[in-house]
Amino acid sequence: MPTLQFKGKNVIWNHHMSVPYHTLEKDDALGFQEDKANGNLLVEGDNLTALKALLPEFGGRVKCIYIDPPYNTGKEHWVYNDAVNSPMLKEWLGKEVTDEDLTKHDKWLCMMTPRLKLLRELLSDDGFIFVNIDDNEVHHLKCVMNEIFGEEKFIGSIAWKKTSGDNKPDFAFTHDLILIYGKNSNEFPRVPLTKEQLKQYANPDNDPRGKWAKSDYRSKWTKEERPNLYYGIEQPNTKEIIYPDTYSSSSRVWACSEETHLQNVKDNLLWWGDDGLSKEPKKKRFLSEHKGANTRSVWLDAGTNDEASQMLAELFPDNPKIFDTPKPVTLLKRIIAYFGSDAIILDSFAGSGTTGHAVMELNKEDGGNRRFILVQMPENSDKEPDKNICRDITRERLVRAIEKYGYESGFEYWRVGQPLDAQTLLEGQLPPYNTFAKYVYFLATGKHLADEKGIDAKRYFVGSCGNEDIYLIYDDDMATLQTLVLNYDKAEAMRSRSGQKKIIAYAPACFLDEEMLSEMKIEFVSIPYSLFERKSGA
Repeated sequence: MPTLQFKGKNVIWNHHMSVPYHTLEKDDALGFQEDKANGNLLVEGDNLTALKALLPEFGGRVKCIYIDPPYNTGKEHWVYNDAVNSPMLKEWLGKEVTDEDLTKHDKWLCMMTPRLKLLRELLSDDGFIFVNIDDNEVHHLKCVMNEIFGEEKFIGSIAWKKTSGDNKPDFAFTHDLILIYGKNSNEFPRVPLTKEQLKQYANPDNDPRGKWAKSDYRSKWTKEERPNLYYGIEQPNTKEIIYPDTYSSSSRVWACSEETHLQNVKDNLLWWGDDGLSKEPKKKRFLSEHKGANTRSVWLDAGTNDEASQMLAELFPDNPKIFDTPKPVTLLKRIIAYFGSDAIILDSFAGSGTTGHAVMELNKEDGGNRRFILVQMPENSDKEPDKNICRDITRERLVRAIEKYGYESGFEYWRVGQPLDAQTLLEGQLPPYNTFAKYVYFLATGKHLADEKGIDAKRYFVGSCGNEDIYLIYDDDMATLQTLVLNYDKAEAMRSRSGQKKIIAYAPACFLDEEMLSEMKIEFVSIPYSLFERKSGA
């Protein structure tokens, strides 16, 4: 497969692996109706470190990702600020990417690549990612996503009409593109039935197969075009033989052959009206067999940026132009509706919070239990040290939407906290036991720890995964931590608890030699030096 080369690619291709894990620290003062949050999260911080911090909890669990990254038009005032060690890329740091920048495409790709790699890790095996983009970077984006997700996982691109206005005197750009990729599947979900469509389904004859809708029993063909579809059928109650034109001026013949018709009769698939005396049957279409419609690649009715701006103006009458080019709730609802009523939806370029708003609106409409994870950085700078888009726009929009539209919802507010790297730990910045245990479990297994209540700090037990038990000999007090060691007594206690399972033990030091560790089926991992080496299979 052809690959895309750009300046800095060799530096950032695996940059996501060198980004340290961070804690996520909850701010109760900025959460809203947390008793109704139901797992909804708003995370303040750089989305690269935030995505890495979310992995232990949400890796492989997110059903739908929607992102609306900078389009790189040269007018968006975005800055490349990733913490890379390369002298070449350090020259880029802290500088606004303008239209005159000859390396603007390289910088954009260096920014997007590690984020796309982490987003792929967060997707469930049957999950999909939607990336909103325009013509400036769509060709580059598709090339790099082909490399990261696989060319065969490209579903297609949707063109949605974002405005009806003429924004250019010579060529009006009235649409955006949405690229869609699957994690491990290229079979895209069908369009779910709307409420209005569901109203067509009933079960007036108490058919054991459940609700059904009526469909026309005629084809689009005439008797001259399909003479084999012109035949008489028996009205089961009057015993009258009815031809397509017996009681109709229509020239359209039946929709199936006589052989198929007789099978339909045998299978009780025909409906002759409530009184059973209709002059023409309808065919039953069962709700249980409905797979939904296919997705069309052009969306003309998914809302516009103008509508989105109007909604924001209604939510922020005190500041109607609070955010440039927000996305419409209608668009996000259409995307999210593909993925069931209990999906986790992630947006790591949250902006004004449209994705979270759409999740709450859809849950209100159908009683769903969807959850959102939104990530937004403050975007403060030396010129604007107090600027905080996440707190003052994203959060405020969610709060106002809940209050205005009566959503039975809320969210927790989290910030990206301290890095969990060797230097930070050695400096004495130690996270709480349970927080650290969840990261250790993920590093050992590649999975999130579903049962946090099973953590037993007194016995150093974190959790089980298959035929392995994970232990963490640790304390968040530095003086105590310096005395902790994996010795024979602790190993014996672990072995007694775990039986014949393999043990992975994280500890600051070990007093057992390799032979003893092997005999006791224990794998020792040093804290902090070997901490973030992912175990085999993880």
